Amino acid sequence: MSNQLATKVEGGGRVASGYCTPMEDRIPQKMSVPPKRVLPIIFLPGIMGSNLRMTAERQTLLSYSNNVAWRPDDLSEGTALLRATAADRQLQLDPDTTEVDIYEPGGSTGDRSVTAGRRHTINNVDVHLNVGVNTPLLTDDPVTDGRRHTKEMKARERGWSEIYFDSYHRILELCEESLNTPLAYGHWREILGVNPKVWGASPTPELQPLSFEELKRAVAGCWFPVHAMGYNWLKSNRDSAVEVAGRIRALIKKYSQNYACEKVIIVTHSMGGLVGRALIHPEMGALESEVLGIVHGAMPAIGAPAAYKRMRCGFEEGVLGVSIAAKVLGNYGSEVTAVLGNARGGLELLPSKAYGNGWLEIRKDDTILQRLPAHGDPYAEIYQLRGKWFGLLKEEWLNPAGLADRGFEHTCALLQLAKAFHESINSTYHSRSYGHYSAENARASWSSISWDLDKKYRGNDWQNLNITTDSGQGKFEVRDSGGTTETNVWHVSLGPSIGPGDQTVPLRSAEHQLLSGKFSGVFRQVGYEHQNSYQDPNALKSTLYSLVRIIENMTWCKHA
Repeated sequence: MSNQLATKVEGGGRVASGYCTPMEDRIPQKMSVPPKRVLPIIFLPGIMGSNLRMTAERQTLLSYSNNVAWRPDDLSEGTALLRATAADRQLQLDPDTTEVDIYEPGGSTGDRSVTAGRRHTINNVDVHLNVGVNTPLLTDDPVTDGRRHTKEMKARERGWSEIYFDSYHRILELCEESLNTPLAYGHWREILGVNPKVWGASPTPELQPLSFEELKRAVAGCWFPVHAMGYNWLKSNRDSAVEVAGRIRALIKKYSQNYACEKVIIVTHSMGGLVGRALIHPEMGALESEVLGIVHGAMPAIGAPAAYKRMRCGFEEGVLGVSIAAKVLGNYGSEVTAVLGNARGGLELLPSKAYGNGWLEIRKDDTILQRLPAHGDPYAEIYQLRGKWFGLLKEEWLNPAGLADRGFEHTCALLQLAKAFHESINSTYHSRSYGHYSAENARASWSSISWDLDKKYRGNDWQNLNITTDSGQGKFEVRDSGGTTETNVWHVSLGPSIGPGDQTVPLRSAEHQLLSGKFSGVFRQVGYEHQNSYQDPNALKSTLYSLVRIIENMTWCKHA
């Protein structure tokens, strides 16, 4: 029996070299016959979950030693950005001068002493996988293979090093292990035969327990290589979808050289869900026929008021679970606005029209002076207001770097494009979608925003008060437009976060998935913060369950 030493591709075919055991050797030999079908799993991270690099020109302008624009796994880079001014943040995280830091052998890192391979060493730790040597999956090649690749090298080629690895490695590894060696790993023991209600499944649509026979039939004769695809979260999700669609088509073509590969399955987190929906939109990614199904995790389906709050007040202080990466983006409203105020991707996380009216409140004592939007248009009533203390944009925060053609008008133009994007994907969901999100009452999630006006204010023209000083963290002072004395100064402060959710995405937004009536299954869960959702046991179990239910629907061409 021939024992394989190496494989390579010549003329589009697989060629194996090896040696034969002596004829006198009567010991039975085992031969692994690999499946001929491949159904890739593609993971799309959330905002700030993709590593970015900057152009050489921008690196030179900033006098940086390398071209890293965003790499949250690198603590030294994160610490440096934490100390950066708002102007430097704007220059470093500029959608016009950044791109995804994809692993490219021989590619430039902006530092001659650091290779692309070293840059993309995955979090400087091992990928904890061991799925067997007779697969093309993430395992070390035999030492006898002259072109030996380690599992870390293979993971890097799969895009695992272009996303926030510390946050997402668990879901990547779990899918790789569980789908490709289902009989060897114990993850399924806590899933098979279990009522999905245990993981928060909504009674409508009703989900049935997954049986062992169903699992075996679904995964038989197929490989499920797990890939990660980052995207430039500073740019529009529409643009990201077009780019990711191109990468997926190229991936299918590559696998099709040696296997039957007809479709992919998408797994998303947070903003990645918006990219996933744009991915299948006929006027954006136009990839619906190549996508078998989508699993959405913690998606802000119709936006989140937290985006408004953070542009005005920075990321939360002292809140359990708020990631270091988020804090690096800005402790103050001026720091966050300098970045997201110039980024279509960030603006597309604001509540859309579908979020409804009244989520922004102006209060004095227990009296609500006004709720906005009042007429179903948050863009005109909140985001594009000029000179109003309760509006989204503070003009002096928008362009601290003094770049040409940036400022209030530029951001308003981006908001109009965000509005068009929101309306385009509002009802766009894959026909085979599953979703999980937090419905936890104990995790206040900025379902609405309130500004509390000083109870000492006795006037009626509160809308036209002018900000005199602003902490950038939810406290500022206002005075009458004609006021000149201290008696004309009043305090305004941000009210507390309220509403169930995951501390970022409120249930009011996530629930749009269930209310759409388009999902094959929805899991309303508790127990996790937004960024850490894919480290929660129930989120992981519901994801594996959903993947198998999607895989069950795969119909292969007869020749496959």
